[in-house]
Amino acid sequence: MRTRSLLAAAAVAAGVVAVSQPAYAAGPAVRITKIYYDSPGSPDFGANSSLNGEYVQIKNTTKKAVSLKGWTVRDDTKRSDHVYTFGPFTLGAGKTVTLRTGRGKDTSTTLYWGRSGGTLAYIWNQTKDKAFLRNASGALVDSCAYNSSRQDYKIC
Repeated sequence: MRTRSLLAAAAVAAGVVAVSQPAYAAGPAVRITKIYYDSPGSPDFGANSSLNGEYVQIKNTTKKAVSLKGWTVRDDTKRSDHVYTFGPFTLGAGKTVTLRTGRGKDTSTTLYWGRSGGTLAYIWNQTKDKAFLRNASGALVDSCAYNSSRQDYKIC
């Protein structure tokens, strides 16, 4: 009888210890890892090479591919032309995709926003802005903000 009581007490104590362990919030499975907001040569007249010098990188931290179809990336403005919507695109397990502001040929590692038209074509402000990544349902998946004119990029 005493042995059962000790075992029961030990089991209860073990359960209490397990329950009292701190819970750490896991980061998002797909997340913004870098924003390069001060492209070489900017501000200029919005040359495609300069527009493509600014970008945001998104990483899939899981062990499974994730479809980004319908997902969006946007900056802190409310301008409708500052929203990029992913078409059919699958981000491989552990892979990163670079979303460049200008025009180019999409690949499995680099996508292009397709912007052109001078200095107003830039997305990321050179001193302060925030990137938002939302899934196809519109739920916020991740965000990253920066506030510095001394750096050219932000590691998120």
